[in-house]
Amino acid sequence: MKLQKILSRLEKKHPKKIDLSLNRTFNLLKKLGNPQDKLNNVITVVGTNSKASICQSLKAILNQAGYKCNLTQSPHLQDYTERFVYNDAQISKENLTDLLTDIEKILENGSATVFEVLICAFLKQAEQFKDNINIIEAGLFHQYDATNVFSKNLASVIGYTHYDHISWLENKTIDGIIHEKTAKLLNSNIFVNQQENKDIALKIEKALTNNQSNKYFFGKDFNILKAENGFIQYQDSLGEVLLPEPNLLGDHQLGNVSTAIAASRKLFNVKDEDIKKGITKIKLKGRLQELKSPSKLKDLVGQNRLIIDGGHNIGASKAISNWIKKQNEDVHLIVGMMKDKDHQGFIDYFKDVVKSITLIDIPNQEGAISKEEFKNKLKGVNKEIYLANSIETSIKSVSKYQNSIACVVGSIYLIGEVLNLN
Repeated sequence: MKLQKILSRLEKKHPKKIDLSLNRTFNLLKKLGNPQDKLNNVITVVGTNSKASICQSLKAILNQAGYKCNLTQSPHLQDYTERFVYNDAQISKENLTDLLTDIEKILENGSATVFEVLICAFLKQAEQFKDNINIIEAGLFHQYDATNVFSKNLASVIGYTHYDHISWLENKTIDGIIHEKTAKLLNSNIFVNQQENKDIALKIEKALTNNQSNKYFFGKDFNILKAENGFIQYQDSLGEVLLPEPNLLGDHQLGNVSTAIAASRKLFNVKDEDIKKGITKIKLKGRLQELKSPSKLKDLVGQNRLIIDGGHNIGASKAISNWIKKQNEDVHLIVGMMKDKDHQGFIDYFKDVVKSITLIDIPNQEGAISKEEFKNKLKGVNKEIYLANSIETSIKSVSKYQNSIACVVGSIYLIGEVLNLN
């Protein structure tokens, strides 16, 4: 309760949840002694999708190789402490409360969004572990995001880049999105993940023309392919490595893992054996995550499987849909989304590949679309759209089927509520 009270007070400092500007962030960092300038080994991860996967893959590989990491990601799924990882351990709620109490006092009458405060707080605490590898996941875009405060870094990683949050842009095209994510990347090393198509990959490469970094592109400087007997084959200029499959569902994750491997090899010369072991230890919540027994929600579907994914944009829906197409079980989709998303575009990728679609409200989220409004917006879905009054009811409805998967998707906030219930 004490932590929530602090966060509620901080929200009043600058009521806008999103306000793309760096002035407030730099003002607060200055009061904190500019901790961003004292951190070594900073790796910034930007992109529309795949950021969390790349961050966790890179961390798992580096940990296996003996490196300690600090990590900040957003949004969190269940608790704000997830955003504060130091020395490979998540901060305690008590320590986060103390940290934010100190930051609040230093901010005084200044102005900052909650996200800006959280990033500044992370950087200040990271001073205590400044020589660790600091993995920083960007928030919205990058150019005016609170994570874009470093004068130097070890590398930038560009994840899967596609359409999302375009209401915040004047140039609402893929070119506008790419510009926001690449325009202010530092001159160091840049690793570019697998993209939707060659056109987007070429646009990113062109956008980076004047950046003097060493650049490494998926499909050009490194690659990954499925091999025989459940193995995968990674390749770059340092040679080939035959690897076990990572403990992540979905073929789209192979590109994400390969980008983490490329960075670990080029930047840290990580040994092949550490890469092999590291990718089997990746911990990724809420992305094609299977909830298994014993758990409250898994028990509701009986012998069927329960999969959750916080994907909420077109890129995510395509990746999830492609995974569904390769399953031997029928899939029943359960969806809740925020109001500012492309609801029709998201559902279109599923309408011909799932057995049923059930819409639900996201609990405790004022910005969520109601299931009734959601249903009214959908056109051309050639199957019945069901409505459920709760997460539990929607999941339990799948128990009447056999050889099936209940797949809950559409929002990070929804998946957070699912995990809380579980």
